[in-house]
Amino acid sequence: MDPRWHPVVELVEKARAQGKKIVTTNGCFDILHRGHVTYLEESKKLGDLLIVGINADASVRAIKGPSRPINNEEDRAIVLKALSSVDEVCIFFEETPVDLLTALKPDIHVKGADWRGKNIPEESLVKQWGGTIHYADFVTGYSSSKIIEASKKS
Repeated sequence: MDPRWHPVVELVEKARAQGKKIVTTNGCFDILHRGHVTYLEESKKLGDLLIVGINADASVRAIKGPSRPINNEEDRAIVLKALSSVDEVCIFFEETPVDLLTALKPDIHVKGADWRGKNIPEESLVKQWGGTIHYADFVTGYSSSKIIEASKKS
């Protein structure tokens, strides 16, 4: 387990001991927009504590290409943590949040609806400890990639 996650793991363990429901989600969250905010608010409503895993800069580049991220991992974490729906943020360095989820063992892990029906490693993992996957709908028309492309045209 990444030692930087220890404070969050302790927070989760205390919350779980109090009978609270732990919810996680993950993503790049490169340019925060209305779709992200709505998605995170929906995620928070599913439980008591929302932990957001964000891809480190190197894993964003591996997923999205060499020109990404626009905002570095520290800045993305600070912006997300400022949202009232987000209780904690963890940066993970792999392309998937499997190690983070193994450390946190959430009751519910939220993915975007675009992942429904796809073989995601999180699903079988979360089910190992009795958790579930929730697929959240997107707010149509909002995407960091679309925002970046639009900014290049103006």
